Amino acid sequence: MEGTVYSLLPPVLAILMVVLTRKVLLSLGVGIAAAALVLTKFSVTEALQKVWGSFSAIFYADGEINKYNLYILLFLIILGVITAFISISGGSRAFGEWALKRVKTRVGAHLITALLGIIIFIDDYFNALAVGQVSRPLTDRQRISRAKLAYIIDSTSAPVCVIAPFSSWGAYIITVIGSILAAHEISNYSAISAFVQMIPMNFYVFAALIMVFAVGVYNINLGSMKVHEDRAIATGEVIDSSKGDVAGELSQDLPESEKGRVIDLVLPILALIVGTISAMMWTGYKAIGGKDVNIFKLFENTDVPTSLVYGGTLGLLVTFILFFVQVSKSQKVTMGALPKGIAEGAKSMLPAIYILFMAWMIVDLISQLKTGEYLAGIVESANINVSFLPFILFVIAGLMAFSTGTSWGTFGIMLPIAGDIAASTDVALLLPSLAAVLAGSVFGDHCSPISDTTILSSTGAGCHHIDHVMTQLPYALISALLAGIGYLILGFTGSSTIGLLVVVVLLVLFIMFMRNRVTTSVE
Repeated sequence: MEGTVYSLLPPVLAILMVVLTRKVLLSLGVGIAAAALVLTKFSVTEALQKVWGSFSAIFYADGEINKYNLYILLFLIILGVITAFISISGGSRAFGEWALKRVKTRVGAHLITALLGIIIFIDDYFNALAVGQVSRPLTDRQRISRAKLAYIIDSTSAPVCVIAPFSSWGAYIITVIGSILAAHEISNYSAISAFVQMIPMNFYVFAALIMVFAVGVYNINLGSMKVHEDRAIATGEVIDSSKGDVAGELSQDLPESEKGRVIDLVLPILALIVGTISAMMWTGYKAIGGKDVNIFKLFENTDVPTSLVYGGTLGLLVTFILFFVQVSKSQKVTMGALPKGIAEGAKSMLPAIYILFMAWMIVDLISQLKTGEYLAGIVESANINVSFLPFILFVIAGLMAFSTGTSWGTFGIMLPIAGDIAASTDVALLLPSLAAVLAGSVFGDHCSPISDTTILSSTGAGCHHIDHVMTQLPYALISALLAGIGYLILGFTGSSTIGLLVVVVLLVLFIMFMRNRVTTSVE
């Protein structure tokens, strides 16, 4: 059943369960069970062995410890502890009060968060978690729901990373493009030149980013986002408390220093950022052996999980130093808060860790089912008008990323296939086709409840995962619809300028329509 239409059953079942039940862990569990049963032709004993194998692979795979997954989990725990001690030291409260005096509107808080999401573009994991830590005190004070915060984070992390050459994503994509150009003996442009030329062809990215800012300026709340925003504005409750624990949310009974300063939040986050970026460059330098060093090669060969742990450790050390300073100054904070803060910080990340475990397991089983290869095969075997190629690749990449939960995996499968098809039919469509794959992968990743970046955006915002998935979906679908129109125009006209212009104009018309609706409802 591998590589057939049956391989679609587990991811589709899991996603339908999420939509129908709003219970993420239950839905992922059903998807895991279905994938294992399909893989083993419905042998219960063998299916249980498959599930165990998928779980154990999180920790140990290919004869060695799975450092990638373990370091991501360790970084989450470190970040939870940092968050706890920033709160204990009074940094979160002080930053919230400082920001409230300077950022006096919800629009301002929204736009600052979006700008932070664009500026911190080095890596999507790092972006999602770091921006969330900085922005939460600000958006909470302005009564912006955590669902809205998660949307802002998710819609500015991957979209910026996928068009930034100086990012872990950009370096990886440039490497893949280089291999595609070499395979087809294309020497008109280099891999980095091709990447830069593809930036304005990534229509979904521009639609998503413009949408984020328009949502903030004009208060456009689609679907269930309006419920979360109305509750936050009316009551100050930025989270739906009826849904239980939230990843990244601390216990309310931790002590808090009355003498905390803004620097108690800024310094740990700054140490985290500087430490992580420095570690990324160092691990990249070590990987290439110090030969032919340039910024692209450093990020191409960087070890992201290791760098996150190094940066997190530095941020944690700075956080502890500031905590000890507060112990000496504050009557409310004592050394007894040290073990409690560590325990509560780690505990706050458990909901995210549980979801990540399940997501990694279902992604592993789906990869064994060869769901991605099946979808890719549809493209290769289809006899289509070549002008439709960018649009079709955008849709297929979106479906693949949505059903597999991985944009990087989709890049790895679909970029070479897109290169093969374009090179053998119309080489002029090579770059548009590759750009369409990148755009579709980010779109599918945005919508997928089993995507790790979607999970970490929920964690960074301190939002219920299902709330983030359901509230982001309308914005992502509208951006994708407009991007799809752009790719049809690009395919038939050959002009990325016209395609992008049409996308922007249509998006502006939609924004104006929604702005008028918001104004009318207020009146």
